[in-house]
Amino acid sequence: MFYIIGLGLCDESDITVRGLQAIKGSTRVYLEAYTSILMVNKERLEAFYEKTLILADRDMVETESDTILANAGNEDVLLQLIPTSLLRARGLGIPTRVIHNASIMNAVGACGLQLYNFGQTVSLVFFTETWKPDSFYDRIKENVDLGLHTLVLLDIKVKEQSEENLARGRKIYEPPRYMSIRQAVYQLIEIETLRQTGTLAPDTTLAVAVSRVGGGHEHERIVCGTLTELADHPESAFGEPLHSLVIVGKRLHHLEVEYAQEYAIDKDSWRSTAQKAYGCALE
Repeated sequence: MFYIIGLGLCDESDITVRGLQAIKGSTRVYLEAYTSILMVNKERLEAFYEKTLILADRDMVETESDTILANAGNEDVLLQLIPTSLLRARGLGIPTRVIHNASIMNAVGACGLQLYNFGQTVSLVFFTETWKPDSFYDRIKENVDLGLHTLVLLDIKVKEQSEENLARGRKIYEPPRYMSIRQAVYQLIEIETLRQTGTLAPDTTLAVAVSRVGGGHEHERIVCGTLTELADHPESAFGEPLHSLVIVGKRLHHLEVEYAQEYAIDKDSWRSTAQKAYGCALE
């Protein structure tokens, strides 16, 4: 059996009972280590799981999946959720089972915005001088036109090669990078300047920045404001990575405004923008 499980959002204790049982019963356990990060190291996970973990980096997951799947038809092998590995396993006729866990897709509700008012989720990658993909803007605009919130997942770069090293075939990797809230806002505004549809008007678009959701008061950070306010806010106020950003939709309920205002950079500005730009009726 090939198990694919979610580890949760924060630390070793986030694992589900069913997931832990699968880990303990597996012959090999791979820890996917490039699309996300936990707040604890591999050794702490191993101590809690009582199992040795094999790090599965990008090269292994994307180009050596047969190594992970080797003999999975006869023994239990486990990997954190990776869609490409799931498809490969099914293609080889290996029995598979997915064990779900919490993710930012549902935990983002901690900011006070109602999950059923969310539209399409988008990803925002690091821009370069020669590459600034903007397809995300069209998805955000579709959500905005429907009055829906948009969860924006910010890019991370783990075990990435520079263009030169990639071209020369050198296995030299760049230091890890995690997109910050301010950088994300700058990129959104840059594309808005080019498109000029008003979808992401900096002074009248509300947004909510979140980091380390599920990490408790010690780690979790939620900060609300207009895009302009977020861009001008100190970087340290947003907490440690990983970060995500929510673009607030016009179908904004007064209870959402009142809950989220506790995290606002400027409570008066938050409420005023909700009333004037979003048409939200507040007492």
